[in-house]
Amino acid sequence: MLKISGYVIDVFKRTLEKGIVCVEGGKIVNILPAQEVEMQFIMPGFVDAHIHIESSMMLPSEFARYSVPHGTVACVCDPHEIANVCGMAGVDYMIDNANQSPLKFYFGAPSCVPATDFETSGAVLNEKDVTKLLERDEIHFLSEMMNFPGVIYGDEVVNQKLNAAKSANKPIDGHAPMLSGADLEKYAQAGISTDHECMTLDEAEAKIALQMNVLIREGSAAKNFDTLMPLLDQHPERIMFCSDDKHPDDLLKNGHIDALVRRALANGYDLFDVLRACSLNPVAHYKLDVGLLQIGDSADFIVVDSLRDLRVMATYINGEKVAENGDVIFPRFEPKELINQFSAEKLNVDQLKVPFQEGKLKVIEVEDGQLTTKCVLTDPFVMDGNVVSDIDNDILKLVVYNRYQPSKPAIGFIKNIGITHGALASTVAHDSHNIVAVGTSDEEIVSAINHIINCQGGIFACDGERMELLSLPVAGLMSEGLGSEIAHQYEVIDAMAKELGSQLKAPFMTLAFMSLLVIPELKLSDKGLFDGLKFEFVPLIA
Repeated sequence: MLKISGYVIDVFKRTLEKGIVCVEGGKIVNILPAQEVEMQFIMPGFVDAHIHIESSMMLPSEFARYSVPHGTVACVCDPHEIANVCGMAGVDYMIDNANQSPLKFYFGAPSCVPATDFETSGAVLNEKDVTKLLERDEIHFLSEMMNFPGVIYGDEVVNQKLNAAKSANKPIDGHAPMLSGADLEKYAQAGISTDHECMTLDEAEAKIALQMNVLIREGSAAKNFDTLMPLLDQHPERIMFCSDDKHPDDLLKNGHIDALVRRALANGYDLFDVLRACSLNPVAHYKLDVGLLQIGDSADFIVVDSLRDLRVMATYINGEKVAENGDVIFPRFEPKELINQFSAEKLNVDQLKVPFQEGKLKVIEVEDGQLTTKCVLTDPFVMDGNVVSDIDNDILKLVVYNRYQPSKPAIGFIKNIGITHGALASTVAHDSHNIVAVGTSDEEIVSAINHIINCQGGIFACDGERMELLSLPVAGLMSEGLGSEIAHQYEVIDAMAKELGSQLKAPFMTLAFMSLLVIPELKLSDKGLFDGLKFEFVPLIA
């Protein structure tokens, strides 16, 4: 029998008492009171309530090796990204790979593949596919319902997916940025019980009033922690913590959910409310088989040095120590097979020409740390009769190029990327993961896109002859390599993007969301410029 002594935290009773946790057969069989204990704190392990593992660019089994040392014992995962590339086979690939690690991964059934009909994805999951997924024991919820217009207006296919989740008695995740009023009421009444896209306290309060749970997100691009944390004082039963999208260098340098817990405690939030947000609430909401440090529970818990520094000394999952003092102590899994889909043809410069027309140019304006954009109108910058990147005013040409079938590139313009020379390109481009590229000249953009095509997926930066690549052969989203090597190469490319002039905290993460049509205001799909408020294509010139 394993016995660990310390100050034991009970998130149900909201107590902190000296005790000895007794573990046998992967379960907590007893918690004994004690007079003398080790000067350490034993608490439930951390749960990420919403994450796309693909955004770490690691396979699930590799992500586990870099998250359990931070006290993570479970992740609620939406395999939406790989499903958009490889369909049902992609979902199965993630589940099979995740099963090779002790970290508890709980996958959902992607609800919107593709996210909209206004883009080209590599696969389609129809209502029958989603229903089949939800009937499986290893599928625990219906993933974020991004098609909020379909919910509001009673789309038949959307309703069938929602009803399938209700019939299976599984939660439905939401995704409804800026939705309010009667439309929000219809959305919540459809059975949608969470949202991780709140931008303001008022928006979050309105959703909580409709009995929705708000996930406070702090990812690599979208950061809502500071804005939304005051909710914890008023609605501790409705709050969870999530990362949504976590880049590899961010995970290695800054940690995982433990970083949010540390920040919350440093800002004076109640210990038990904070721990509830990252353990009890997600476990209860998603009905997870994750222990909460109660007798009879699975022995999923962590040991930390103090309630101030919160250094994770050990992580236990099912009674097995999986990490100690920052080091993972289970073997690495090396996949034998990879999965991908890629059929793009190489481009030439002539295909990116935008002939001048009279009128104002519609430009996507990005804001650092946010997924929403604005539409600004400006005079186009013209050379040789064509509209080109206006480097002096930081208005650059943006291209989204279908990687699943031969097609013409879609072209827009974007402000605040900030590079003054060279180009960036990536196949991490939500949600269909076509090729997205931005650059200071057509020549540089073509070079970047064609290099991405050569390697069948990855993240790429170039400036003339200087080039840096992170190859992502698994669906164009993930590497099969070591997490430390992925993080290092991502840092190199990220640093190059900043050397090229970008002031964004995460240039590639920001670029990845410029084709996400379901988040307003103006985005670009492989089919054209898209107004996320009107939910329709719009011309480049107004």
